Amino acid sequence: MAATGPGARGGDGPGGAHGRPPDPGLPPSPARGESAGPDGEFRRGLEETLRHYTDRRCEEAGGLDGLFRARLAADVTRFALHGGKRTRAAFLWWGWRAAGGRPGDGDEATALRLAGALELLQTCALIHDDLMDDSALRRGRPALHVDLARRHRREGMLGSPEAYGASMATLAGDLALAWADDMFAEALPEGPAGQRVHEPWRAMRTEMVAGQFLDLHTQAEGGFSAPTALRVACLKSALYSAERPLQLGAALRGASPALVGALRLAGRRAGLAFQLRDDLLGVFGDPRRTGKPAGDDVREGKNTYLAALALARAEALGDAGARAVLRESLGDRTLTPQRLARFRDVLTALGVRAAVERRIERLSALALHGLHQVCDDPAVHRGLAALMRAAAGTEPP
Repeated sequence: MAATGPGARGGDGPGGAHGRPPDPGLPPSPARGESAGPDGEFRRGLEETLRHYTDRRCEEAGGLDGLFRARLAADVTRFALHGGKRTRAAFLWWGWRAAGGRPGDGDEATALRLAGALELLQTCALIHDDLMDDSALRRGRPALHVDLARRHRREGMLGSPEAYGASMATLAGDLALAWADDMFAEALPEGPAGQRVHEPWRAMRTEMVAGQFLDLHTQAEGGFSAPTALRVACLKSALYSAERPLQLGAALRGASPALVGALRLAGRRAGLAFQLRDDLLGVFGDPRRTGKPAGDDVREGKNTYLAALALARAEALGDAGARAVLRESLGDRTLTPQRLARFRDVLTALGVRAAVERRIERLSALALHGLHQVCDDPAVHRGLAALMRAAAGTEPP
């Protein structure tokens, strides 16, 4: 899946008495999109909520089996707690704020628990996504299935290290999903508020799977279609990363249908811009900054909007040379850095990179305009606008 989630997966055993990894200390500084005032405590509150919950679940896991706690439960906990921009959680928080929520309100703890459930869902998504895409790195560290295969070799276990790593990563993702649903269910308020919040959570999980299905299926078919690429981006990123989290936060606070609708539309535009930015970074980004190798989408032959638009332009222009470079590169697992550089040059020469940048800017501007129409609180407007710009990788005017 696209985008954007957690990362540290080193080490083999539990870091504490309850199977939790070593406390990394204070959580990272508030991400872009959070104010420096009272709302800057959101990140700290989220990290504490996640730590408390995963610590309890690790204790429960230890009651079943010590090795299960020390290995699988600890791996999931490390993944969930270390790294990640907490983008989805932040969108939920600002959706809650846009609907009138304030730090110290009675439902603040519920908002933080729902945000924590989103982070555990993202943990599941990233673990399974890396496995399905055979990605070697996540946030500059080995992907979980790769790390587990290395553990297998290091400890001299029987059987295939790769099969062990894949199987254990599948279980780790399943466990993260179970914890996410449990955490959500525990946080769910009673009565109408609970019904309002449950609907987008239920829809989001199915949309996420539908997007991943379409992503894998179109890749297997080998076709490149810009409309299909945008459909996948909408399901996998626009809905899952921004629109539904905003809806969850606003629904918790009992926002009006008009406000929820406006936030959802702004979130969908910002989330789509987020995915298009991720596509660009996947080809043109610096691995030292992105934490993953450049060109993985190209090597896998993914039907990204970037690739589909490039092929369509090469066909329309009758540029046989550009078309040959694109076709030879897409889906070639042995693609070298030199040939990736040629692929980049073709995208630039065709004007595709600039066209995608313009589309990102347009989507971001539309998202911010829609937000301006419905957000009266200046602090909330600044915070949510900054988060949307950060997601899209755009700068304020």
